[in-house]
Amino acid sequence: MQVYLPEDLYRAVKDKRLAASELLQEAVRSELRRRELLSETDRYLDELVTEVGEPSATAVARAETLSRRIRSGPSRAQAS
Repeated sequence: MQVYLPEDLYRAVKDKRLAASELLQEAVRSELRRRELLSETDRYLDELVTEVGEPSATAVARAETLSRRIRSGPSRAQAS
C-alpha cells in the first residue's frame, strides 16, 4: 500500500525524523478504534431509545446546558 502525504506533513515527519510507517500505523489503528467506539455508541443509544423512548425536549435542553457548562470549564467560583 502506498500513502500520499501533503508536502507540509511529509516535511514535518522528515524534519522531526519520525518513523513514518509506525506513525501511520498508530494513526490508522486509532482512527479505526475511534470509529468502532462511535458505532458502539450509536448501537447503545438505539437500544436505549427502544427501551425507554426518546428523551423529552426538557431533558434534551438540560443535557445541552450541562454539556455547554462542562465544555466551558470550571466557573470562576469553582476556580477560586
